[in-house]
Amino acid sequence: MENQFIQSAWTQKDQTFEQPLRPQKLNDFFGQEQLRKQLNIFLGAAKKRNEPLGHCLFCGPPGLGKTTLANIIAKTMNSNITNTSGPVIEKAGDLAGILTNLKEGDVLFIDEIHRLPKNVEEYLYPAIEDFNLDLIIDTGPNARSIQVKLNKFTLIGATTRAGLLSSPLRSRFVFNGRLDYYSPNILKDIILRSAKILNINILEEGALEIAKRSRGTPRIVNNLLRWVRDFSQMNDRKTIDLTTAKEALEMLSIDEKGLDELDKKILRSIIKNYDGGPVGIQTLGVVVGEEPSSIAEINEPYLIREGLIKRTPNGREVTRLAYEHMGYNPPNKDGESS
Repeated sequence: MENQFIQSAWTQKDQTFEQPLRPQKLNDFFGQEQLRKQLNIFLGAAKKRNEPLGHCLFCGPPGLGKTTLANIIAKTMNSNITNTSGPVIEKAGDLAGILTNLKEGDVLFIDEIHRLPKNVEEYLYPAIEDFNLDLIIDTGPNARSIQVKLNKFTLIGATTRAGLLSSPLRSRFVFNGRLDYYSPNILKDIILRSAKILNINILEEGALEIAKRSRGTPRIVNNLLRWVRDFSQMNDRKTIDLTTAKEALEMLSIDEKGLDELDKKILRSIIKNYDGGPVGIQTLGVVVGEEPSSIAEINEPYLIREGLIKRTPNGREVTRLAYEHMGYNPPNKDGESS
């Protein structure tokens, strides 16, 4: 029978969303070339010595692959991984429960490790240095300290704000790796890999267009790929080309620089309401209807990186590039619009 019926990516049941897009091996992890080379040596040496891996710290903006690297490390070392986050561990007892359940060579991954409570952090020090846990039993006159021996494990910490880590905690990590934003060409390769997993037909020009609007972040690039896929499916387009990618992303109000509606609202508010700034982050949050902390952690870093706003002692100001990008006349040297 000539070419048995092959279901199209647009007509088969959508089971592919359950397939993991995260790379499972270091060789499949695109980008961060220097960091990958360092990890290859670090992991290879530990495996040759047949020892648990030393403690690792990964820092960088959200969505760049810190959690993915933690899982790759555990898989490479043939270890189990326990995932948690700093805010979840509220007291020393929570930490003790996690640590005592770790087996020899296991990986403990703590996301947002800079948000560990101070008292919990103090308990963590002997655990990661000597693999001992000092616990206080009872209170008052009956209080006594006992020492629990832990299995040797690997702590992997991830943080988006490395500056908030205490010096004693930072110094206890053997390996420190920083992840930076990805170039459009690397993101294009990530899209092509994800498209293959999700059985999506996409041309390189379409992949590159999505990559350019993804803020240098793999997590965003995969989310946008799914959206473009849905758009293509609902418009009966069997292949994602440049035109389809542009139309789909414009429907989300994501422009060629990757700015979404909130980014543009921030820039527009500073330009129109405050003559380009400066304006305080609290005031800006009220104007655009968003939490100031959310603006500071999510929107502002990218806008600064793109040269659209700058921080000053008096607040945030937009740059000449922001005026031009938003379609306004930039001010002249005297502060008046030209």
